[in-house]
Amino acid sequence: MAIARRTVKFDPEKALNAILWVANRLLRKDFHRIFKVLYFADKYHLQHYGRLICGDTYIAMKDGPVPSAIYDMFKAVRGEGHSPYTDDASAAFSVRNRFFVQPKKKADADTLSESDRESLDWAIKKYGRKTFGQLKDESHDEAWEKAAQDGDIDILDIARMLEDGEHLVEYLKGTGT
Repeated sequence: MAIARRTVKFDPEKALNAILWVANRLLRKDFHRIFKVLYFADKYHLQHYGRLICGDTYIAMKDGPVPSAIYDMFKAVRGEGHSPYTDDASAAFSVRNRFFVQPKKKADADTLSESDRESLDWAIKKYGRKTFGQLKDESHDEAWEKAAQDGDIDILDIARMLEDGEHLVEYLKGTGT
């Protein structure tokens, strides 16, 4: 049973604030690092709290998982493509040298739950200073491997690799997530 884009609701306001939360705390604010920090924060949050932070769908790209709607925002801000959230994203950050995010403001912490902030901070601390290669290798996990290249990574496959994964899968199936 694949549960991905159909039933997980993306929260663009929370996503923008998660981006700002992360980007304002990283020394190197490139797309790859932000995407991987968000992925690892989502895995942590899913394991401990039973949901993703902003409900984005991860795509299995060659360098690891990429949050689909957030990537669309990043590309739109740098002038490539369009996102329904382009105006809000452009007000929140700019993109320099094609792949570096420059926050224009701080995150609105009220849009992120305490558990969201905890998970983001955990991932920033654990993964924020790793190299491109380390992040790529560590994000090429079982869920990424199961997905088709450039296809959706199933949230249930992410859940299965986590501690007590089968119970988490049953919980997610029961919530319609």
